[in-house]
Order: sequence, then C-alpha cells, then structure tokens
Amino acid sequence: MILLSKLISFSGLVLTLLPAILLFAGKLETTQNYQLMLLGMILWFISAPYWMLKK
Repeated sequence: MILLSKLISFSGLVLTLLPAILLFAGKLETTQNYQLMLLGMILWFISAPYWMLKK
C-alpha cells in the first residue's frame, strides 16, 4: 500500500512539473497546463500523507 501511495504521489509531482516545462517549450496550451497541474496537485496532496506519516 505504501509503494502504491508513493507511485501515485510521485506521478502527481511529475504532473505538476512537466506541464510547466512543456508550456515554456511551447508544446502545451495554457488551459491544458492548468488542468494537468491541478490534477497533479490533487494527486500529491491526497496520496503523500499516507506514506510520509507512516513509520
């Protein structure tokens, strides 16, 4: 379960960083950037506490 949570949270981080890079490169439109970054933020904030708070 912790491994799955880590995979989901790191994919959320990728969805937060990659659209910004693609927008800067001109490969992505602004609305798509907003949507992908919002999805990444939601994935990160939902899944990260499960593996960060476990001992």
